[in-house]
Amino acid sequence: MSAHPNAFDPNAFDAVDLIRTKRDGGELAPEAVDWLIAAYTDGRVAEEQMSAMAMAVLLRGLSRAELSRWTAAMIASGERLDFSGLSRPTVDKHSTGGVGDKITLPLAPLVAACGVAVPQLSGRGLGHTGGTLDKLEAIPGWRATLSLAEMTAQLEDVGAVICAAGSDLAPADKKLYALRDVTGTVESIPLIASSIMSKKIAEGTSALVLDVKVGTGAFMKTEADARELAETMVRLGQDAGVPTVALLTQMSTPLGRTAGNALEVAESVEVLAGGGPADVVELTLALAREMLAGVGRGDVDPAEALVDGRAMDVWRAMIRAQGGDPEAALTVAKETEVVRADRAGTVERVDAMAVGFAAWRLGAGRARREDQVQAGAGVTLHVRPGDEVAAGDPLFTLHTDTPARFDRARDALAGGYAVGAGPVVPQPLVIDRIG
Repeated sequence: MSAHPNAFDPNAFDAVDLIRTKRDGGELAPEAVDWLIAAYTDGRVAEEQMSAMAMAVLLRGLSRAELSRWTAAMIASGERLDFSGLSRPTVDKHSTGGVGDKITLPLAPLVAACGVAVPQLSGRGLGHTGGTLDKLEAIPGWRATLSLAEMTAQLEDVGAVICAAGSDLAPADKKLYALRDVTGTVESIPLIASSIMSKKIAEGTSALVLDVKVGTGAFMKTEADARELAETMVRLGQDAGVPTVALLTQMSTPLGRTAGNALEVAESVEVLAGGGPADVVELTLALAREMLAGVGRGDVDPAEALVDGRAMDVWRAMIRAQGGDPEAALTVAKETEVVRADRAGTVERVDAMAVGFAAWRLGAGRARREDQVQAGAGVTLHVRPGDEVAAGDPLFTLHTDTPARFDRARDALAGGYAVGAGPVVPQPLVIDRIG
């Protein structure tokens, strides 16, 4: 099921014919899909033609066979990593992104401490969701860019690596992703699924666990949409021969007590030290158990590696291996401001999207890919839904180097929480398992 981008006949198909086929609800032949992706990557299919195709896919969808072929062709547009020479199996995790989602940081060293290699190729944040690389760059000296030789050596020696994905992985996806962003086709579930899975399968992992977020702070706002995306990605993984499972997890309330780069690193270290917020620990362990089961290590209890310090040892080794100082003090924002409760009662909700936008406006995120982020900026949450507060109690602490940002951050939070009479029915963090 692989395409051959450098060995195709430029005249084998006509882009306009393929667009018409999909526009009218027809199914693209496997060879036509191979040709389309290869020709687009090569510049032979024009941007406006691929824009039309993306819109046709958004409106008409792709069959399972078309989508598997589309994803395989995107993988074949670049290199595919191979970690089969390592002395331990590899497993990867992908999250669809949320607010306070620092799970990769404690999860990768935890799973590595259980004898499995974790090649975690991660990205930077855009908008209200934080990027794993931005968080780790809050650690002095830590570097995101590694060669394949460095990655492989670190996986063998330490067991875990979190680094930037190289440009040679699924270059068709990079091109198509930018196009979808400016043509109103981001929301297409087949295109989202193939974008994520082409990169993850190209990373060469032997098993994959997906954390598909649902709720106000997630890309997928409804459980039905999140479930459809999860099922589509699990099928793509299975079709490509990569055992894949997905957890649907709640993202209407932020994860943990922090949103912001250095703030989230500090919280992750608390988890690795055997403490940290209960929800972050719960989700870290749930994903770790799925990852270990995916490579035949389901009999290993990852909770023990948090308690006995093995996960922390791997974290320190992982940070050091990438030039960072795990003992160094993290950046602290120059200014803080506290948002307080104006009445007594029960905290009924803390909206993830509102907290994410507040952190972004304080400098923790970027509006454009070239923007810089403030390592110390973000939001500390002092309450969770269900907590009782008195008038004047702190709800949030805002952190930034730029005090002029406080007003807009407060505006972002204004409708994002409620204090009322309660009671609050607790929502499960893990909604379902698919796969």
